[in-house]
Amino acid sequence: MLSQNQSNKKLLPNLGQYAGLLLFLLFLIFPLYWMLVTSFKDNSVLFKIPPEWVPSQPIITHYAKLLSDNIFLVYYKNSLVVSASTTLITLLFAMFAGYGFSRFHFKFKNFLMFSILSTQMLPVVSLLIALYAMYKSYGLLNTQFGLILALTTASLPFSIWMIKVFFDGIPVALEEAAKIDGCSRFGILFRVIFPLSKPGIFSVGIYTFILSWDDLLYSLTLINKDHLRTLNPGISVRYMGEVAYDWANIMTVCLTATIPIVVLFLFFQKYMVAGLTAGAVKG
Repeated sequence: MLSQNQSNKKLLPNLGQYAGLLLFLLFLIFPLYWMLVTSFKDNSVLFKIPPEWVPSQPIITHYAKLLSDNIFLVYYKNSLVVSASTTLITLLFAMFAGYGFSRFHFKFKNFLMFSILSTQMLPVVSLLIALYAMYKSYGLLNTQFGLILALTTASLPFSIWMIKVFFDGIPVALEEAAKIDGCSRFGILFRVIFPLSKPGIFSVGIYTFILSWDDLLYSLTLINKDHLRTLNPGISVRYMGEVAYDWANIMTVCLTATIPIVVLFLFFQKYMVAGLTAGAVKG
């Protein structure tokens, strides 16, 4: 009897925790669910009281309309190209810079690392006017290369720090052993350091891709030509009405735009969670 009472006492706080977590999960998932069900409704039933939690007459008109819209597919392709390119370039620079900060000792190393990280404190809005003027001078406006360059610069500080933290956790003895076996510096990087840092590299890659995919301010400011726009500015310019809103169509567009991020997280969540957790512990 005593042990049963003790078990009940332990169970009650756990039930409270699980109930709280469930409510928080519902709070996070509900916007996605509502976006999904709205995309299958007609605009005439969107504001019914009580609301339709499940569409009584689901339609796929909005999806058919969207897939036949060539400019939306262009926006989608542009976002994929910009995000993938930004991710690859950021990873390339971050891995080598992170290794340099982790393994080499030089003057003002800590100050330089702090200076790089401090750029993250600046709001993007405060940089846009100067960036626009500079891009105009160098002919980088309305180019995907210019947008990729801006997004790479924005994502590099955190990426360098994150990968450096992982490299710090790898014993130097492993490199020394590989050097004795005849490995060159690049051989050590590609055969020892990078494979052991896979969770961190995946985490940084996912972080950079999401940052690029979700970008609005850089894309909206630096790209004015419709055929070069990425998804977010394309949605805000083309699908958001000035007077009336086609909410069902907007929800369809937004839901379609979230698919790559959801798929990315589903496939790589193991690496992302492991990378962020390990990075937080080591940092």
